[in-house]
Amino acid sequence: MATMVFVIVVIGGITRLTESGLSITEWKPITGAIPPLNEADWVAAFEKYKRIPEYTEINGPAGMTLAGFKTIYFWEWAHRLWARLIGYALLLPWLWFATCALLGKSGNGGLRGWLGGFRLPPGYLLRIFALGMLVALQATIGWWMVSSGLLVGTDVSHFRLATHLLVALLTMAGMLWTALDLFSLTKDANARPARLTGYALAILSVLVIQLLLGAWVAGLNAGYVSNSWPLMNGRLYPEGIDWNKGGWYALTHDPFLLHFLHRWWAWIAVAALVLMARKLRAPGDRRISVAIHSAFGVQILLGIATVMTGMNIILAVLHQAVGALVVASAVWGAHRLGSDKA
Repeated sequence: MATMVFVIVVIGGITRLTESGLSITEWKPITGAIPPLNEADWVAAFEKYKRIPEYTEINGPAGMTLAGFKTIYFWEWAHRLWARLIGYALLLPWLWFATCALLGKSGNGGLRGWLGGFRLPPGYLLRIFALGMLVALQATIGWWMVSSGLLVGTDVSHFRLATHLLVALLTMAGMLWTALDLFSLTKDANARPARLTGYALAILSVLVIQLLLGAWVAGLNAGYVSNSWPLMNGRLYPEGIDWNKGGWYALTHDPFLLHFLHRWWAWIAVAALVLMARKLRAPGDRRISVAIHSAFGVQILLGIATVMTGMNIILAVLHQAVGALVVASAVWGAHRLGSDKA
């Protein structure tokens, strides 16, 4: 399940970078899984897209054709289809285990005894249900995000985009944490769930700030304001930051400032991850330390390369993908630190 969420984070990055997210202007959780099946359906979908600002202000004047619309439609449809698959892949097994827990609760023979053999460890039925609710919430947030770009402006709200990304990564982290707890049980039947320590929470909080800045950079297209590194357009501290509406507005809206913060807060995040990795240098934990170092090392190189190539789409997608792997490695480390305290 965590792998499936990782995949949708990558698809979401492609959807964002290809400006495909507003191509489907309706949210139909059930029937929306079926794309247009004939030319008339495609024309009708295109006509709906022509009503939103992204088309009237950008793609329409640029001469977008039906063929071009089909391309961006595909990525948004693939994103939504994979989201549905995640929901079913979590819901259907959960219903099976819930049924087994209910019907196999009493009796050791016959059908009840057989069903009673298919049970999750105590507490995990509720935990996985909570993860399912998080998946459902994420779907709702997805439409909430898309709707922000259908009436006003040509992009979705970068605040809603950040919420969508962070909840996806939180869901992936929760699934990975649960998987690691279950894996511990396969090695030791008396193993208890890992706890999130204060130390690990502090490290993860530093990483969350970097993820938030990255999401805002993506939502405001701030990656395009400079294609040089380490300087931004020849300066360490960039020109062009608009402070006229106050510091808070600049901090949350100005593309130059956010680009600057994202590229330099990265080093604070690296320092925090190095500290976590240093606590995981024991022989049995060395794989986790290597994973953390490898993930953030590749991520830093991809971030620099993405900037210097003017937001090359392949590098930008890889940057988002490896960012999710940084989260996964940090969660792995946090889980291990919590296991030591259990």
